[in-house]
Amino acid sequence: MQPIPLRTTVIGSYPFPGWLEYASQNLEVFGSDDLAEIQRDAVIAAVHDQLAAGLDVITDGEQTRLDFNLSFYGYLTGLDLEAKSPRCFGPPAHDQRGKHRIIGPLGAPRGLGAVEEFERLKSVAQVLAPEAGTELAGSSPVLKASVPGPFTLSGRLLPNDSLEDRWAIAEELRGIVARELERLVAAGCRELTVDEPSMSCYAYRLDPDRLVDLFNRTVESVAGRCRLSTHLCFGNFKGRAVGPRRYAPMFPAFLEMRVDEIHVEMASRQYAELELIATIAERKDVAVGVVDVKSYHIETPDEIADAVRQCLRFAPAERLAFAPDCGLSQTARWAARQKLANMVAGVRQVREEMGQ
Repeated sequence: MQPIPLRTTVIGSYPFPGWLEYASQNLEVFGSDDLAEIQRDAVIAAVHDQLAAGLDVITDGEQTRLDFNLSFYGYLTGLDLEAKSPRCFGPPAHDQRGKHRIIGPLGAPRGLGAVEEFERLKSVAQVLAPEAGTELAGSSPVLKASVPGPFTLSGRLLPNDSLEDRWAIAEELRGIVARELERLVAAGCRELTVDEPSMSCYAYRLDPDRLVDLFNRTVESVAGRCRLSTHLCFGNFKGRAVGPRRYAPMFPAFLEMRVDEIHVEMASRQYAELELIATIAERKDVAVGVVDVKSYHIETPDEIADAVRQCLRFAPAERLAFAPDCGLSQTARWAARQKLANMVAGVRQVREEMGQ
């Protein structure tokens, strides 16, 4: 059950401030101390916006990543990192991200950087919200970390003679991701999301049971040791989806995932398949996307409240959380800030109606 009925949360990423966009494109002009200061200041900005919105769960906004998963490749050994994407012009498409060649055994001797991100988040939160992440009953906000799963990470790597397909690459990455999850839990992370949007994007043409097995073996060592969730969406690079936007091919197989909570993208799909949350809620908590990160329509608190009431027709408050459809990194900061504030206001409106 949710620690707080009708909990408000986020997926992970938050838009970069304009100055961080500039800095990330001109890293060579900064010293190491400059960069450390820039990183911390960016996390302060992201945490400030989330606290101002009043969220029950916050993240570091993934401010120190180039993307929710692309920066992880810089931590991997055994890769020949592509210097430039094969297509740089034209309407945004996923092939503008490019792929990397595998030239040796994959490893991550320094980890994947997520633990350092979490430690930075804890440090910032201790200043801005001293009770954040404590074990006090009902204390808020909770600090959450997000890590891409091995199947999603495998999507940007090219098979070779040793790793002949995406499944083989994902298996090679599985232990690396699992160790990062273990390190996060050891660092005190109590809320952890393993993002696997590639599983939801491609489940329509892959074996969903095989996907679930890969996921469960990845999280096996941390399941039960933290509040574990997964985020299942349909892609959001430059606000574009990458697969058929239907959850039906994933279920009931995905109910076997070893998680406490499953997040589903609903707002951008006009709440199609909303009845699915009833099935999920029979066995797990469900976080419902009620903010469309692919649209610059700013949902009003009343619109959010209406969406929450719709969800309550299918699942009890104790099973429900509410979030944006996906990470907010592809949304302008001014819009992201207002969308989060209105989301929290709309959920609180329903909480008050229910006397909570």
